[in-house]
Formats: sequence, C-alpha cells, structure tokens
Amino acid sequence: MMKWVLFIPELYYVVMAAVFFGWSIHRKGEPRRLFGWALVLSAVGVVVTLGSVQLEGMLFFDAYRVDFFSQVFKFLLALGTFWVIFTCSELNGIEERQHAEFYFFLSVCTLAMMMLVSSVELLTIYVSIELSSYSLYLLVPMRRQVDEYVETGIKYFMVGVTASAFMLFGISLLFGVTHTTYVGKILQVLPGLIREPAAVVGLVLALSGFFFKQALFPFHIWAPDVYQGAANQVTTYIATASKMAAAAMVIRFVGFSGGESPGFVYLLIGLSVVSMTFGNLVAIIQKDIKRLLAYSSIAHAGYMLIGILSMTQRGYASAIYYAVAYLVMTFACFMVILKVADDGHNLQIKELAGLHRRSPLLAMTLMMGLFGLAGIPPTVGFTGKFLVFAAALEKGYLWLVIVGMINATISLYYYLIVIKAAYLLEPLKPYPGVRVDPWTRALSIVLVILMVYLGIFPDQFVALTEAAARSLL
Repeated sequence: MMKWVLFIPELYYVVMAAVFFGWSIHRKGEPRRLFGWALVLSAVGVVVTLGSVQLEGMLFFDAYRVDFFSQVFKFLLALGTFWVIFTCSELNGIEERQHAEFYFFLSVCTLAMMMLVSSVELLTIYVSIELSSYSLYLLVPMRRQVDEYVETGIKYFMVGVTASAFMLFGISLLFGVTHTTYVGKILQVLPGLIREPAAVVGLVLALSGFFFKQALFPFHIWAPDVYQGAANQVTTYIATASKMAAAAMVIRFVGFSGGESPGFVYLLIGLSVVSMTFGNLVAIIQKDIKRLLAYSSIAHAGYMLIGILSMTQRGYASAIYYAVAYLVMTFACFMVILKVADDGHNLQIKELAGLHRRSPLLAMTLMMGLFGLAGIPPTVGFTGKFLVFAAALEKGYLWLVIVGMINATISLYYYLIVIKAAYLLEPLKPYPGVRVDPWTRALSIVLVILMVYLGIFPDQFVALTEAAARSLL
C-alpha cells in the first residue's frame, strides 16, 4: 500500500480548505451556495474518514501514527464538523462577507485536530495544536457584534498563547530528560525517570496545552467568556469537535507515565476533583445557557479525567466512550440553542419558557441532552459515568468515585432549572415560534434515539472503544 493513502482524510480536508480559501479571495460566494457546498463537502468528509478507519501505518519519519485509536477520533471529528455545518443554514451571527472565511477556518481547524490525534512526536503535536488554536482565535471574533465581544477574542488569544508557552517549556524539559521527542521512545524511557522532578514538571507543563483545550481547571478561565462571546455556531464547534481532539491527546499523553509516579497520579486526581466541583458550583448561578454549558464542560473534563487517570485499558476505553457521549449530548443541547436563538443572540434560560409548546421535539431533544449530561439513566451519559467510575473503582479510587457522584448530584440542580424553564414555566412575554425544518427534525430524532440506544445497549460501542484503547497501548 502506498503511504500517502494513510493521509487521505487529512488530504481531503486540505482540498476542502482550499475550496473555501478560493471563495474567500474572490468573494463571489452566495451564503446559500456556500452553505450547500460546505454541507456536501463535510458529509463526504465523514464518508472518507469512515472508510479510512481500518488504516494502519507510520508516516513522516515515524512522527505520525495512523492506528484505530486515531482513525476513530478522526471520524468523530469529521462527524462533529458535519453536525456543526448542518446548523449553519442561517448563519446570522456572522457577516455574510465572512462566510467563506468561516468555512475555511473550520476546515483548517478540523484538519489540524486530525493531525493532532495522529501525531506521536512532540514538535508535530505542538505545530498541530497551534494550527487548530489559531484557527479558533480567528473564528471567535467573527461575530457580528465585534465591538461588544472584542474582549473575548483578546482574552482567548492571551490565555491560549500563555498555555502554549507552558506547553513548549514542558516539551523542552521532556526532551532534556529523555533526549528524544518521539512519543514511543519517551514511553519507554520516562517510567524509569518519572520520579525526577524535571520529568514530572515537563509532563505536567506539556499536558497544560491539552488541559487548556479541554477547559480543565485551572486552564478554564477562557471558556465561559468565549462560549458567551463567540457566534453560536463557533461555540458549538468549540464545545464538541475541539473537545474531542483534546480528549484524544490527553489520553495519549497520560499514558507516558505508565502509572509509575504516585505524585503525578495525585496531581491528576486533584485536577479532576477541583474541575468537577468548581464547574458544577459556578454553573448553578448562571443565567446565560451558553455560560452554563461552559462551566458544565469544565466539570465534564473532570469526569473524563477520572477514567484517564486510571491508566488502564478499561480506563482509557471508558474515557473514549465518555468523550463520544459528551459529543452527542452537547451537540443536542447546542442544536436547540441554535434553533431557538436563530437570529444569533445569546440565549437566556428564561427564554426557553414554554418551549414544549413552541416546539415539542426540540424541548424533548434538550431534555434528553441535559438528562444525559446529568447522568440520568437510561441515557448515554449515565453509561459513560458508570464506565469511568467502574474503571476508577478497579484501581481502588473509591473516594474519588464518591466525590464524582456527589458532583453529579449537584449538577442535577442546574440542569433541572433549564428543563423546568422549557416545560413548566410560562413566558413573561410572547416569544416568536421556533422554525424546525424537516432535516433538523430528522437530526433531532436521530440524536434522541442515539442518546437512549447507546445508554441501554452500549455493548457494541464499548467493544469499539476497547479496541481503540488496545491500539493505543
């Protein structure tokens, strides 16, 4: 097999980015035509990545690894991108003259994140994460009310470059300790050196770049403002596809230590506990639903880390399952936000009042998504939490599981506030009806079925995540 075949998904998104780059130069694209092309190209991208799932091999002097783990995440990234573009039929939050640039940066960011999940060499990883980050830095300020939210883009950029500097310093420490930048060689050398302070500090600082992407405490401070300040479609992309790539790389990196350093494990446990607790407690007082979901994402990064820090095949598989569950549940919630706030404004929780009468299907989709995020059976969110808690119990982290369960109970309060608004509150003023086209209706039904089916019958998908974890190890 020719080696370039292994790079087919990435090459496809290079071509997709080139198409929209050409449109951005000529500025002749009509919004509806651009949306049609973006939808078709992103749908083809899903098919291309699905067809490449079984590919295996090494590229670029063994700095790029194509395996089942990376290919599964590439498919999920392509799927997340398609779902986001699917909601862009009315891209009211972004100026029409910038629609081509919007799809261009979306394509480039997806390409970068696909490169990120296959990179197994530190500098390749760094370049990939920077390419994806700078694409997002440019997407966030594209919102129409640029004067009102200009601070958001600046804050995101400043925090991002700071995390990037920490990451680069950590990479230099790892190179100094191990004398290599290749993940495979570091994996062999680092367990014997993990008790050295430089090795632990280097690993933690290198992980900071991925913790920033995941919005894990204390790298979370950008998330609430960026979720609120970015256009709704951009926020949806950051909350779904971007988190998938970060989760994939945290899983790869945590495997470096081999579980040999108790101090490193305790550090991860501390980050998990603080992220869960801080995210859930601050989410309680939020009135803007995007800010609420931002703090919720901080808490869910903590839940996901419970599975990762177990450092076992079951733990990694549970983290992969949780990442996929989070993608589905979060997109379901954001799809409802996009449709209710179809003019691109920030949606307040009180604006959901009476949603069950304005659009029963969207109300049900929102309810199932929030039930899943809260971990209520029989949703996929309950199964995801069960799997990460089971992996932690297997390693003897009973008290960590108890803390996780307490936090899951706390989260019920603010999720139920949103559901209460949609089903029990009467609107103080008449809100316009919600237009739901047949395609959105079909996607809503698919998402609801998916959230329930994967929760009740997770066996096949759990086997898939275990296969991905095996290829990682």
